[in-house]
Amino acid sequence: MTVARATQCFRAGEWPASAARGTVTLAFADRHRRRVRLTLDGAGGEIMLDLPRATRLLDGDGLQLSDGGWVLVRAACEDVLDIRAADGVGAMRIAWHLGNRHLPVQILPDGGLRILYDHVIAAMVGDLGGVTTRRRDIFAAEGGAYEGDAGGHHHSHSHHHSHAHRHDDGQDHHRQTGREAEP
Repeated sequence: MTVARATQCFRAGEWPASAARGTVTLAFADRHRRRVRLTLDGAGGEIMLDLPRATRLLDGDGLQLSDGGWVLVRAACEDVLDIRAADGVGAMRIAWHLGNRHLPVQILPDGGLRILYDHVIAAMVGDLGGVTTRRRDIFAAEGGAYEGDAGGHHHSHSHHHSHAHRHDDGQDHHRQTGREAEP
């Protein structure tokens, strides 16, 4: 049996969603891919994701199959932690600590933050004066600074670097080396 290949990704609103002949529901960690076999929801079978480069798949995106068909991408509900701060300074402090731990973070429309649930981080946020709410919801973290456009399917950009981490003395936590490749 031949497995259909998904060779292009289109953002929500840029493809005919009513033409989807199946859906694939993926957790955050599984939505940044280039090539992987995916199992469709229900009894829909499998497809081979075979994109030209790694792409962040977003809820509502459409995967175009090599035979012209479409598959709808759905983000799975996950165990997340919504974070609120009393004021702007508190929010910046919490955001700094999350970033210092290299955690993926989603910025919510009301200015709150969302991370994947972690009891240690929840306690840290509480110690910093933040208020947390654990829930099941979609997690859609901000893309990385070097990711290009939201999906990476219109723009190619390579960034090579290494990090020197010295967390024991509090200095040079993110010394960057390397170079950026030409687009």
